Amino acid sequence: MTAAGGELTSGPDQAPRSSWALLPALCVSLSAVCWFWIESDPLGYAALGLGLIAAAVVDRAKGTRVLPDLALIGTSLAVISLISLKADISYPAILTFGIVLTSAVVIPYLGSRFLLKDHAIRFPWKGRRWNRAQWTYLIVVVVAGYVLLPYYFIASGVYRNWPAIHAPDELVRLFVGVNAVGIWDELFFICCVYTLLRRHFPTWQANALQAMIFVSFLWELGYQAWGPALTIPFALVQGAIFQFTKNLAYVVTVHLTFDLVVFLVLVHAHNPAWPHPFVLLG
Repeated sequence: MTAAGGELTSGPDQAPRSSWALLPALCVSLSAVCWFWIESDPLGYAALGLGLIAAAVVDRAKGTRVLPDLALIGTSLAVISLISLKADISYPAILTFGIVLTSAVVIPYLGSRFLLKDHAIRFPWKGRRWNRAQWTYLIVVVVAGYVLLPYYFIASGVYRNWPAIHAPDELVRLFVGVNAVGIWDELFFICCVYTLLRRHFPTWQANALQAMIFVSFLWELGYQAWGPALTIPFALVQGAIFQFTKNLAYVVTVHLTFDLVVFLVLVHAHNPAWPHPFVLLG
């Protein structure tokens, strides 16, 4: 709903809105592009700093409260930027990933609940029973992943961004790592970043902003070459599904189903002589 002067009014459970807040939010999202896609720490910190300063100016001029939420997002992004996101399943890397990525979720959750005292971030595992459309979409994800992912990973060569896996313990670590990061993606990008942005922006803007961060993270993780053609729609759809269903269990199920195909493709790509389920590859 738009008021005079272009100001966006807030819902009953949302912070006051202003169209001017989009600029600082865009800067914060661009910091992720700089850190994880361009891989430039100076540009990342510059974009984040500019975004937070602009947020403070907007809050003061327009009576909004966008700075605290952007600061929570920005702090988590800065923490993530401290480590390399290159796929690595060594035990030290798994431990480092676990500590840093867990911190990235804990920071905005505790900040929202105890510092801002609005408890905006929640993890709604329970929801309504899945309807026919949800089951249909889940099947579509499986089929699309089965058809597209082998070609993407192998033809582009991006499977080499993941370490070669042959031994049983390597397979286990890869499987656990792929699924753990998949769950974390939904906890952070959807439940934290998207939720905080949605308090200030229309659904499509909040979703686009979180997708910028989501896709940048996946780029450094290894989804490169023409990977964004897959990850951009995936990030946008995941945000839209969460907005529609308010069911974290469903969006996690969709993500892990997709990641199961990713795991199987990576195993096959590194071990082409092993039996595999991808009949389209011959």
